Amino acid sequence: MSVVPPRLRHVTTQLSGTELPQAELSTDEARRIALRAQGLLGAPDRRGGVRAMLRRLGSVQLDTISVLARSHELIPYARLGAVGRDAVEAAYWSGDRSFEYWSHAACVLPVEEWPLFAFRRRAFERRGHRWHRMEDAERSCAGIVAKLRAEGPLTTKELGGAKKGGEWWDWSESKIAVEWLLDTGVVVCTERRGWRRVYTLAEQAVPAELLNAEPDDEACLRQLVLQSGQALGVATEKDLADYHRLKVEQVTTALPGSGLVPVEVAGWGRNGSSGQPARAWADPAALAAEPRGRHRTTLLSPFDSLIWDRARTERIFGFTHRLEAYTPKEKRVHGYFTMPLLSGGRLVGRVDPAREGTTLVARQVSLTTPKAVPALAEALREAAEWVGCSSVRVEQLHDEALRAPLEKLLG
Repeated sequence: MSVVPPRLRHVTTQLSGTELPQAELSTDEARRIALRAQGLLGAPDRRGGVRAMLRRLGSVQLDTISVLARSHELIPYARLGAVGRDAVEAAYWSGDRSFEYWSHAACVLPVEEWPLFAFRRRAFERRGHRWHRMEDAERSCAGIVAKLRAEGPLTTKELGGAKKGGEWWDWSESKIAVEWLLDTGVVVCTERRGWRRVYTLAEQAVPAELLNAEPDDEACLRQLVLQSGQALGVATEKDLADYHRLKVEQVTTALPGSGLVPVEVAGWGRNGSSGQPARAWADPAALAAEPRGRHRTTLLSPFDSLIWDRARTERIFGFTHRLEAYTPKEKRVHGYFTMPLLSGGRLVGRVDPAREGTTLVARQVSLTTPKAVPALAEALREAAEWVGCSSVRVEQLHDEALRAPLEKLLG
C-alpha cells in the first residue's frame, strides 16, 4: 500500500480484487513528479555523477547526430550541468558498468539491467533471424565467436568490415552475424571507439552473476515496467510501454505485480482535454515525496527521455515538439536539431544550435513568452561554455523585439 501525502485526495478502486488507495493528481502535480523522477527538479546526485544518473533513468538513447555534442552526452549535461565530456564517456564505457542494447531505441543501459532483457534476447532467438539473413549462419557466427575469443574486443571493421560495398544497408556477412549475436546476447557492446561499436563476448564482459541470471519473461516485464514507472514518476500504460518499447498488452499484464500504484490525473483525458481524470500509474516513492527543489534551466536533446515520447510531452507540458533533422530543409519549421528550452519546470522555447569555431550559433530561436529571455540567455551561455565556445550569436529570432534584451544578457 502506498503512502500518499495528505494534500492528495484518495478514492478507492478495485484492481484484481484488491482495494488500493488511488491518488488524484492535478496536471501540475503530475508534471512536477515527472520532472523529479527524471532528475530535473531538486538537487541531483552529483556524488554518483553520470553513473547514478544512468541507473536512475535506466536507459539513455544513442544517436549519430552531433551538433553541440552527441545526445548521450547532452542527457547528463541537462541534469548535472557542465560535467566533463570525457567523464561522461568514461562513465558509460569504462569497465563493466553499462552495455548497449535495444531499449527505447539503441540505448546505453546500466549493466544491472542485463538480466531484464533476457525476454528480448529470447524473442530474437525464436524469430531466428534479423531483417538481414545470413547465407551460412552457423559458420558465420562460429567464425565471429572464435575471432573474438582469440583476439578480444573488436570493431566491425576489425571483424571483416560492415558492408559488401554497396549502400549502407548492404551489410557484409560478418556484420549481420555480429549484430545477430548482439541481439541474442552471445556478444555485447560495452564500449565505442570513434562512434564504432566494440564487440566482445558476453561471457568475458558481463559479471557472472548477471550473465547467469535468466528470469522468465513475466519477471523481466514486471521489473522493466517498475523501472519505467520509477523513471517517469507517473505514466499511462502507453507511456510505460514506450519507455523500453514494450507492447501495451505486456505492460497491462505486468502491472498488477509491478509495484506501481494506480492514480488519476486531471486533464490527462484521451484527447488531452480537461474533464474526467484519466487512469495512470505511479511510483509509490514518487507519491510519498513532495516534489520540490530547484528547477533546472537547460537545453534538452530531442532524444532526452523527458521528452522522447511526443504524445506524453504534449500531455504534460502542452508543448508540441518534433525532430526535423530528417525533414527536407525547406519544410522545417523550427530547425535541424531543435532543442527545447526547459525552465521553471516548463518548456518555454526552442533553439536550433550549431557551432562555428568558438562561437555557439543559435540559428533559429522561438520562445513561448517574453519572460523566458533570461532563461534563454542562461541556457545559451552555459551550453557555450560547456562545449568550449567563447561567444554566442543569435541568428533568426521569432520576435525581433526580444533581440536587444537577449543580446544585453548574453554580453
